[in-house]
Amino acid sequence: MVGSGVTKGAVLGGTCINVGCVPSKRLITVSTFLEELRRRRYSGIEYTIGKLDYAKIIKEKDDIVEDLRAEKYAEVLEGLENVTYINKIGKFVDANSIKVGTREIKSKYTLVATGAKSAIPQIKGIEKVSYLTNEEALAMEKLPKSLTVVGGRALGLEFAQLFAKFGVQVTLLQRSERIIPNWEPEISEHLTGYLKANGVNIVTNATLVEINSKNGLKSIIAKVNGKEVVFDAEEVLFATGRMANTENLGLDAAGVGLNERGFIKVDKALKTTAAKIYAAGDVTGEPMLETLAAKEGNMATSNIFENANKSINLNEIPSAIFTYPEAAMVGMTEEQVIKNKIKCSCSPLEFKFVAKAAIIGDTRGLAKIVIDNKTKRILGVHILAPHAAELIHEGVLAVKFGLTIDDIIDTVHVFPTLSEGLKLAAMAFYQDVSKLSCCTV
Repeated sequence: MVGSGVTKGAVLGGTCINVGCVPSKRLITVSTFLEELRRRRYSGIEYTIGKLDYAKIIKEKDDIVEDLRAEKYAEVLEGLENVTYINKIGKFVDANSIKVGTREIKSKYTLVATGAKSAIPQIKGIEKVSYLTNEEALAMEKLPKSLTVVGGRALGLEFAQLFAKFGVQVTLLQRSERIIPNWEPEISEHLTGYLKANGVNIVTNATLVEINSKNGLKSIIAKVNGKEVVFDAEEVLFATGRMANTENLGLDAAGVGLNERGFIKVDKALKTTAAKIYAAGDVTGEPMLETLAAKEGNMATSNIFENANKSINLNEIPSAIFTYPEAAMVGMTEEQVIKNKIKCSCSPLEFKFVAKAAIIGDTRGLAKIVIDNKTKRILGVHILAPHAAELIHEGVLAVKFGLTIDDIIDTVHVFPTLSEGLKLAAMAFYQDVSKLSCCTV
């Protein structure tokens, strides 16, 4: 196993543990707790907010990352038989040989899993201005007074909200007419409102023109609905997509082809254009999810050593956005179903009709089920709610195993729970759930 990175190889654990899921969700959790104190959700409790020590918050985050890197990666790696870990740059000499320093390693099969990194838009002035990506944003020990976030999808929304909750003045620029444009419009609309309530200034239909730095501020000039507007902030964070880590790998020498966006081409079995070279994870493109990358790596090795000919149905893979409330989805959107010429029905249910939401004092969000109108089979499930990333898995099973809304309705759910919201969303296809009693069978 050969690491790939800049000069010294890669930090063990890759993006997720070091500069992705683990550290970002830690900071999101802390910022959400701080927001909870400010909201004073329960009137019978006197809240006092002490001094914010952001450097200490970052230190605790770093400690968690270091511990998990040791426990979940270094120690696991040490226990694997027949695995040699070399943390140096690897480069293909040909389809069966990789050069690592002065050493040449020969192999019958190779799996490329070098991941991806932040893609930065090439706008005027970008080479003269320092900026943040997720990596630098997670490492800051001092909060800026103001921040411009470029990008209105998962990463951009998560960082915009967490910094706003820490008291930073945040403006978010999104080039399309709404945030998360590939999600259900109802979720986009409601989440926009929640983010604005946290103090995030959301500007859509914004096309970047130029960036410059002056008097301690970084200025982005963007066309908003055709008119140039200047956005000033102490820092700028780019959340504008990812690009594959494929440079300097010698892929041409190995006969490995790339697609038009620079990601490695693979077939359903994750085989590249070179017969005995496979690729898995973010280096192959969207969707870029840690759990999917792990599943792909497992699948690729099964296909290599067991000739299993396995493939993955991406329609069954859930994704989540860890704002608060969280957003989660699996399967098809209403728009996708219509494009596939399937007559569909959709039933959004607001969480104000879920008893547990009232109990915890947070009725924000909705659940939307997309079904085949003829068979009642569930084609997609979309949730915006506290802990939506936990709630989505019933929807995952429904989509994966072709369940109908009647299957969900016929399943007894624990009361009171937020997960009961999915059952109520299914029942809403037949009746007005606002007129139902609690614990309806």
